[in-house]
Amino acid sequence: MPIGGVVITSVPEKKALVLAGLATISEVEVYGDDAAGNIVAVLDTETSEEMETIIDRINKDANVLSVGMTYLNTEDEAERLAHGERLAKPFGFKKALAKDE
Repeated sequence: MPIGGVVITSVPEKKALVLAGLATISEVEVYGDDAAGNIVAVLDTETSEEMETIIDRINKDANVLSVGMTYLNTEDEAERLAHGERLAKPFGFKKALAKDE
């Protein structure tokens, strides 16, 4: 299970709307925010591909200026890869891996 820490920078005046939207995403847990519009959150997903999808979803909010990854642990996926398991799209890959990679 990939776990990532992020800082979401929102339009300060719209931070409450962004927080409300984040509250609807079960894989996101908000740990704090400040008056400048920064929101500290943790994403806990089943796959790194799912994490990327959630980050893209958050980034598409018109009131979000950026989503910055501050911490990422993909140890479970790395272990699965090390044991020869094929993952469709490990974190950071823009496309699926070819079968011979």
